[in-house]
Amino acid sequence: MSYPVKEVSTKPYDGQKPGTSGLRKRVKVFQQEHYTENFVQAIFDSIDAKGQTLVIGGDGRYYSPEVIQIIFKIGSANGVKRFIVGKDAILSTPAASNIIRKYKAYGGILLTASHNPGGPNNDFGIKYNVSNGGPAPEGVTDKIYEKTKTISSYKVLEASEVDLSKIGETTYGPSEVAIIDSVSDYVELLHEIFDFPLIKDFLESHKEDYPILFDGLNGVTGPYARAIIVDTLGLPESSIQNCVPLPDFGGAHPDPNLTYAHSLVEVVEAKNIPFGAASDGDGDRNMIYGKSAFVTPSDSVAIIAHWADVIPYFKKGGVKGLARSMPTSKAIDLVAQKKGLEYFEVPTGWKFFGNLMDAGRLSICGEESFGTGSDHIREKDGLWAVVAWLNIIAAANKKSPNKLVGINDILNEFYSIYGRSFFSRYDYEEVPSEGANALVKNLNDAITSGSLNNSVHASSNGTQFTISGLYNFEYKDPIDNSVSKNQGQVITFADGSRVVFRLSGTGSQGATVRMYIERYLPASASAEELAKPAAEGLQSLIDVALELSKLKEYLGVDKPTVIT
Repeated sequence: MSYPVKEVSTKPYDGQKPGTSGLRKRVKVFQQEHYTENFVQAIFDSIDAKGQTLVIGGDGRYYSPEVIQIIFKIGSANGVKRFIVGKDAILSTPAASNIIRKYKAYGGILLTASHNPGGPNNDFGIKYNVSNGGPAPEGVTDKIYEKTKTISSYKVLEASEVDLSKIGETTYGPSEVAIIDSVSDYVELLHEIFDFPLIKDFLESHKEDYPILFDGLNGVTGPYARAIIVDTLGLPESSIQNCVPLPDFGGAHPDPNLTYAHSLVEVVEAKNIPFGAASDGDGDRNMIYGKSAFVTPSDSVAIIAHWADVIPYFKKGGVKGLARSMPTSKAIDLVAQKKGLEYFEVPTGWKFFGNLMDAGRLSICGEESFGTGSDHIREKDGLWAVVAWLNIIAAANKKSPNKLVGINDILNEFYSIYGRSFFSRYDYEEVPSEGANALVKNLNDAITSGSLNNSVHASSNGTQFTISGLYNFEYKDPIDNSVSKNQGQVITFADGSRVVFRLSGTGSQGATVRMYIERYLPASASAEELAKPAAEGLQSLIDVALELSKLKEYLGVDKPTVIT
């Protein structure tokens, strides 16, 4: 049976430039005539998918069902042999990375805007992942962008819509379509990594004094969390909440931080739950939060690295190296130094970790933006981090039969060994682009002129900070020698503190400015000093950072949207 391919005339749209996490815009932008089709065709014009297998995944957000059918139409017209799709169009970003690797697919298209809100008036996104399961490198995304600027037509193949509600094999025109269980392959992978018998034994023996709670924020991880926490670990339904994926995430913002994951924080505090966790819209981020116990992402990845020998995957294969994104605190560097491991500081964007993993030089890594992961896949992985923490807590309690060890005990022990990197992030979301660019220009001018070098700045309480350096971070990849410039302005101080400013590209509207503040206290400091709340330990440095950057003046705001 022949399936005629039709060419549809079109014109380019401005601004279809994918960032590190793909193309993200408002739903209404994607719904413009030819807009989505143009970008999907640009992907196929930039890769050689003829005769290949592609994985299609997504977080189930609003407009996903329509776009998946568009991908079938255009992908089949461009010669894709086989599509692997999650049932009901659900496939978390970590699960999709695993599927690409496990079934040796050519690549994958993920429909997600990650932690951004969903719904008809909110965000949508399209992201391309390559054959290692990780985000497309700049060489591919740049090519896609160039194609969007010159596109004049796209190809479609008309056939009956695919019913994604039934697992099994079907077809779209000449292309094969495999609709798979979204969860089973991923859960199988985690069983190969963690000590589930140890975790289950601990949780069963502490049903009364160590309940846990996972909040899916109505994102994609709900079915995965149910399979792990309820079905595998045998915990009650009360151990999970908001675990039904919804196209608009229940009207909430599916971002696992102290501001937007308040549904978790409120229940944990009200019910005295010692271990809570949340993940985001597409399942690649996580937050660990227990009663009066918050773990910063920077500390979280460092602690996982410190405890790696209790996780079977690392006990068997060893830890090859550690890494963090540049804005992330240097806590993991201290672990690497103590353990004699290679470590790396890379730009924000998981693809930079992927190169190191593929070269066999990296095992555990993380970003301060609640992204943590390892070389088991090539994306950050929210549930991986949650189960890693459960594995660590179970192992710590096995070593401490007479005293129940909780999150704060794990944190305090870590600080007593390595010291503490007080860390906070201030997000200023959807601020005027003009003001954000002016702030960055002011910092870059200071870098060029050296006008701030060795200058002394006093906080409101009289604490003085002397600037020892100011630079724009750039990274030369040790694997492919590519250079990434203009990755953020870094101010270092004589006492070892630092402040970082970055313009973020993950929003769909306006600009987002992020300010990162880090101050280190050595392990020799008193237990009282090491245990101070981060806001208290950082306040004087925050005052100075705001003053010298003139941030409030440039952005026209008094307070950040989110403080982490």
